[in-house]
Amino acid sequence: MFFKIRTHTCGELRENNIRENVVLNGWVDTRRDLGGLIFIDLRDRYGITQVVFEPGFDKEAHENAAVLRNEFVISIEGKVRKRPEGTENTVLNTGQIDVMVNKLIILNEAKTPPFPVKDEIDTSEDVRLKYRYIDLRRPAVQRNLLMRHRMYQLVRNYFDANNFIEVETPVLMKSTPEGARDYLVPSRLHKGKFYALPQSPQQYKQLLMVSGLDRYFQIVKCFRDEDLRADRQPEFTQIDIEMSFIDQENIFEIVEGLMKLLYKDISNRDLQLPLQRLTFDEALEKFGSDKPDLRFDLEMVTLNHVFEHTSFKVFQDHVKNKGIITGMLAPGCGEYTRNQLDILTDFVKKLGAGGLIWMRVKDNELEAPIAKFLTDEEKDHLVEAVKAKPGDLIFILTGSRLQALSIMGSLRLEMARRLNLIVPDAEPKLLWITDFPLFEWDEQTKRYYAMHHPFTSPNLEDIEFMETDPGRVRALAYDLVLNGTEIGGGSIRIHNADLQSKMFKSLGISGEEAEYKFGFLMNAFKFGAPPHGGFAFGFDRMAMIFAGVSSIREVIAFPKTASAISLMDDAPSTVSDEQLKELHIKIR
Repeated sequence: MFFKIRTHTCGELRENNIRENVVLNGWVDTRRDLGGLIFIDLRDRYGITQVVFEPGFDKEAHENAAVLRNEFVISIEGKVRKRPEGTENTVLNTGQIDVMVNKLIILNEAKTPPFPVKDEIDTSEDVRLKYRYIDLRRPAVQRNLLMRHRMYQLVRNYFDANNFIEVETPVLMKSTPEGARDYLVPSRLHKGKFYALPQSPQQYKQLLMVSGLDRYFQIVKCFRDEDLRADRQPEFTQIDIEMSFIDQENIFEIVEGLMKLLYKDISNRDLQLPLQRLTFDEALEKFGSDKPDLRFDLEMVTLNHVFEHTSFKVFQDHVKNKGIITGMLAPGCGEYTRNQLDILTDFVKKLGAGGLIWMRVKDNELEAPIAKFLTDEEKDHLVEAVKAKPGDLIFILTGSRLQALSIMGSLRLEMARRLNLIVPDAEPKLLWITDFPLFEWDEQTKRYYAMHHPFTSPNLEDIEFMETDPGRVRALAYDLVLNGTEIGGGSIRIHNADLQSKMFKSLGISGEEAEYKFGFLMNAFKFGAPPHGGFAFGFDRMAMIFAGVSSIREVIAFPKTASAISLMDDAPSTVSDEQLKELHIKIR
């Protein structure tokens, strides 16, 4: 079908184009018939232009326009005019003009879409994802993808200006299942063998450092076969970097520079550097999380010192057994009813707490079921420790350190929601979390695992404890947290073969297993590996936060559901017996 190439987009025409002959192509956004005149809002990704079919201007074009419906794809030719006085549309950039049509070509008709192509729609996400190609026409989704595109360009230009080289790493690699489950790809040519899709380019980027490419970056797809979790994707995008001959401060400087650039260009905010830093232990004790949201206060306080000599058995037991007593002040909540307090108690019980201790702060006393078990001195020290005033409410939890702090951290977020402390347009809070434990203990398997990955360097001061007291060893690892969401993390790497062997031994990985899984990396280290470290941004999460949306699916063109299904093309799907036979696979 013949049609003319557009002379302008649907968001481009202004008053300086009046009397020009133009060609526009796009989709019918809305149609209005008014007394013989047909008005069409013509849409493309650049905007909307009103085009007018008037029988006195061109009878044939007007007759042809009678069949136009929403989402028809059309090409029009016509003359730009100033809109009649009183009909201007100040909402549109093109609202001062319209186009009088003298030629119409219908390029494609369209069925009625399952939902309107506009921003404010009451449509389930499943329906939107099934018809994602229609959902992508909506201006809000297109703005998200345009912003994501802009972020890509800023990232590439920034790293190029800082002497980084972009290197693509393999998508088919060796399976090294030490983190999440690998996605496996069977080999047709090598019977019984499998490739894995990369959970990250970790080992390859370290090999690039051994190769002498001292500053690497890549915007890369990664894959993790994780159990079902909300707002996770089986495939996701990272901004991946690695640097040689550096320390932690050099990494921070590069990462902070990029964040300052993105803040200014995408959000028009001036990010103040250097960023705030909290150690892992500080973050847990003050905010109950290793990714704390600092847009509001509600700071937790460890109260072991307050009740160090208490006779109240619940507190006494936890102090003696190296547990923790953690408290939090809820300002102005002293009048909470018993029903409200019972709801909060049920909230923490569902998270694993034995119960919730609460105290109302009165003028000269603490009103609480346990108040009679505490001395006046303990009460005074408690009020002082949490900085309470009359009319406030004090919460206390006890238990094993990590569990109690984590539950209080969840209660902190719940109280912030109840008290409306998280203001949507509040200044974003970006910070570093440092000094993570190198190992974390798994109670089910009764062994230590690497908290990050087995190539993370221990703090050199703690190497002596790797075999005798692994839980005491700190890692040279760091996370970047924005508004309570981890948007990236990294570490200084182990570059010495002997220290790497010690790390594998601490993790219970035998020499044979290490050689099988990581032999190529260990062998590379024997040929001269420089000190190096890196960082990886969760690009989807960053884009989500910059776009001001609550789901990463809103900033991914073709996302999968929380259960890792693509509703649009029914992936994953079955395959033919012939394909399985070629791959030497039988389904049982």
